[in-house]
This record gives sequence, structure tokens and C-alpha cells, in this order.
Amino acid sequence: MRFISIKGGEINTKKRNYRAGRGSDCQGKLSIVGIGPGDLSHLSQRAKEAIAGSEVIVGYTTYINLLGNLTAGKKVISSGMTEEVYRAAQAIEQALEGKNVCIISSGDPGIYGMSGIALELLKSNNAKRIKIEIIPGITAASACASLLGAPLTQDFAVISLSDLLVERKGIEKRLRLALKADFTIVLYNPKSRVRIKPLERAWGIIKQYRRPKTPVGIVKNAYRKDEEVKVTILKDAPSLKDIDMTTTIIIGNSRTFIKNSYMITPRGYNLEKLKS
Repeated sequence: MRFISIKGGEINTKKRNYRAGRGSDCQGKLSIVGIGPGDLSHLSQRAKEAIAGSEVIVGYTTYINLLGNLTAGKKVISSGMTEEVYRAAQAIEQALEGKNVCIISSGDPGIYGMSGIALELLKSNNAKRIKIEIIPGITAASACASLLGAPLTQDFAVISLSDLLVERKGIEKRLRLALKADFTIVLYNPKSRVRIKPLERAWGIIKQYRRPKTPVGIVKNAYRKDEEVKVTILKDAPSLKDIDMTTTIIIGNSRTFIKNSYMITPRGYNLEKLKS
């Protein structure tokens, strides 16, 4: 296994000229793989096959580490947070050389993941030279919901609180509209070491539209080491401090309730005669 680790630096993708190193008629492959929440037992069979068949694996260092021995014998290109564009560019370049490449995305690659970046970067004249496969994975909303009970059995909205790529005003507008529509809310990327205000403001907005006893589920490191699962109510949720980028928060709708320590959002069936 050969690691290439990149730290910092700006990547100018406009000046990069992708050329096939094994002849212009050869076809590489780029698999954009969702690895789910992180535990290998939740990795799909197709994802395992794609990783096993690859020559090159590209990914965020933390996600590469989650793969364990699956990276053995592969060329590994890893980098840190906020370097998604670099990773996508590297994956495309390797595939254009005729290699079988996997770019790794946590959860599902099409949900705040790497598939959008890779497809945007791929030039039209190179598209026919690479076979693309997007392999779905279990996203954080599904993984965390399974640990909390059944909070997402009605309509729900997923909103990222990260304002690195979306203006905070836009995020807050979406949050307000979803709350007005009585969606169950799933919050991704709630807080980082330096980005604290968005979550504080979100709690204030949520309190305007939800009653104090609204169930709230907070899951940290879902299906990973040091997993934490809390079911609480909105009145108490803002006081919880151990929230970071590995945390997902689920806020119930007007009908969500807690039973036997589980969050439940009723689907709408008439179960009164059968409840026990």
C-alpha cells in the first residue's frame, strides 16, 4: 500500500490537463463509493467489490482509515478536510490514465458527498474515456434514525448547518420553511471547533416553531467507536455541549413522541385498538 498524503495548498483545476497515460483509446474507471456510517459491517457488497477491484483509492484521511485492511495493496491518495475538489481532481486524473479508481465518500456519495464534485469537474471531452459508477451508501440520517427509533417515518428535511459553501441566511431560510411545513428536521454538520454560532442560531429558530417538549435525538459517531445516542426534548437540547461534526441531530415534528426511550413519528395508521 502506497500513501500519498496532501496537506493544504490551493488546487487550480482549470489549468490541469488530464491526459491518458496508457493511450487515448484506453478506458479507466471511477467508482464513487459511499461507505456508510463507517463500520465495515454496514458497507454494501457492491462497495466492497468496487474497493477490492480498484488500483487507486482516493479519500479524506479519516474515511480512508475506516476502511482498514481494504486498502492493502492499493495506491492511496488522502488529504484533509476542505480538500474535496483536490481529491475529485486526483481521482479523475488517475482514471484518465486508465486506472481503476475509487473515490471514497462517507454515508452516501450523492448526499453532501463526492459524486457531485466529481461529475462537475469531469470535462465533456473526457467523459467517454472514463466509466463512472456511483455506489450508494447508508447516509447519516438513516443510520442515526435507526439508533433513535423511528423518527423519520413521515416527511422529513435534511439541512446542513455548515456555512462554508452556503450562506448562513440561506441555511436559516430553509430551516424556517421546513419547520413551518412541520417536517421532521435532520441537522448535519451542526458544529465545529470554530463554527459555533450556526447551531446556537438554529436552536433559537427551532424554538419558535416547536413546543418545548418536542423530542430531539442526538447521535455522535453513529456505528463507530465512541458512539453516543441521546434522546431528549427541545427544552433541554441546547444545553448539551458535546456536539461536533460527527454529530447528527434529529428534531421531531408536531406528532413525534417518545415511547420506551425511542423517538417515534407516527406514519398515520390507526393503531389505537392494537397498542400495548
